[in-house]
Amino acid sequence: MGLENGESSMKEPLLLHHAKKTRSLEVVFLTTFVAVLGSYEFGSCMGYSAPVQSAITKELHLSIAEFSVFGSILNVGAMIGAITSGRIADFMGRTGAMRISSGFSITGWIAIYFSKGALLLDIGRFLCGYGIGIFAYVVPIYVGEIAPKDVRGGLAALNQLMIVIGASTTFVVGTALEWRILALTGIIPCLIQLLGLNFICESPRWLAKVGSEKEFYSALKRLHGDDEDAVSHEANEIQKHQSNATMLDLFQTRYMHSIIIGVGLMMFQQFGGINGVAFYANQIFTSAGFSSSKIAIIAFASIQIPITAVSAFLVDNCGRKPLLLASSTGTFLGCFIAAISFLMKEHNLLQQWVPLLVLSGLLIFVGSFAIGMGAVPWVLLSEIFPINVKGAAGSLVNLEHWFGAWAVSYTFNFLMDWSPSGTFLVYSEFVQLLLFLSTKLCQKLKEEPWKKYKLPSILQVHNFYHFQIKLFN
Repeated sequence: MGLENGESSMKEPLLLHHAKKTRSLEVVFLTTFVAVLGSYEFGSCMGYSAPVQSAITKELHLSIAEFSVFGSILNVGAMIGAITSGRIADFMGRTGAMRISSGFSITGWIAIYFSKGALLLDIGRFLCGYGIGIFAYVVPIYVGEIAPKDVRGGLAALNQLMIVIGASTTFVVGTALEWRILALTGIIPCLIQLLGLNFICESPRWLAKVGSEKEFYSALKRLHGDDEDAVSHEANEIQKHQSNATMLDLFQTRYMHSIIIGVGLMMFQQFGGINGVAFYANQIFTSAGFSSSKIAIIAFASIQIPITAVSAFLVDNCGRKPLLLASSTGTFLGCFIAAISFLMKEHNLLQQWVPLLVLSGLLIFVGSFAIGMGAVPWVLLSEIFPINVKGAAGSLVNLEHWFGAWAVSYTFNFLMDWSPSGTFLVYSEFVQLLLFLSTKLCQKLKEEPWKKYKLPSILQVHNFYHFQIKLFN
């Protein structure tokens, strides 16, 4: 009886501890869900232009140049949002920044809904861009700051997954809804988030930074439950790693290698053409000869969700660099197939196969991008910068990311007018440069799984490049 009572008394604290931990994780998951609604909104804005291009240009009598401005001005707004996001998040707090971002996005969607011409349409798109520029910065930071270490990786991957779900849902729904109604659907995640923000806590790191000690410990207790050891440990970690580094601090010699990797990865990720393909998928399928592009757009949108979910699992199990290498190879292959397909169309070869080949190439392209190039550069950025400059580095790379997105989305229609096959050949070359960068510049990062992969030499990349030039000539 004594032993039984002793075992019972030992089990009770363990069960109580487990119950408290479960409740605290439920709070973390709910808080993360409210935050990543901003990521869903991000995806909705990115996916909006592709399914509505024909309807908007026809109803509002827009030229190719005018619609290119509409598509790309989202990224201009996002660039400005990226520049101001750090200041807003520091001044208003993480939840305050999300409220501001939701407000700008709602205003933008309403402006698009009431548009009668290009001006109001562009203003609405710009406001949406400004909103997602803030979301792109504050959501991953907030999730990283509120999540316990043992679930931080999975919750961080949820950010990218929700972006893809938002974009894919807008792609698919856009094939059935009129473009003004589709704009109103973009307001829904913002309204839900604004409601949810009233029930979640502010980031403990921000509260510590502004000196709100009482609210700081209250937020930690909500996120970690009544586990005094966990609360105390997290409080010590946060207070030990407070930093006020500026963007100018990044250009010291000791950070240059990380800066080159971070900026290089993000530049070649964008110049691989993902935003041009995503923004104007409808035009690509029409140019390829699809009589109705709805099925192609649905297939294009649907493939991204399961592959991004798989990527969230593989990034920790296969390693960053192998996943980036495999993704870059597949993305190049997809671009190259699309380029060859349009070249066949230009020379009247196997015309009946061109639409299917273009669709296959783009599915390989977007699927390969989703499994590595979409998420891995962001994961690497969180790992290659020291914690004291991580915030400033995030702002710099975020700004560079949006500049690349704008450049690609603005020039895409003009490149397609020049040569569809040439457009995808250009993108394939940038993907090769990403492949080269990931094999050479990332070698200093200590990750064991990378060592079993034989890396291509500069000569091999150079010879492959000239082989393609000869083929197209």
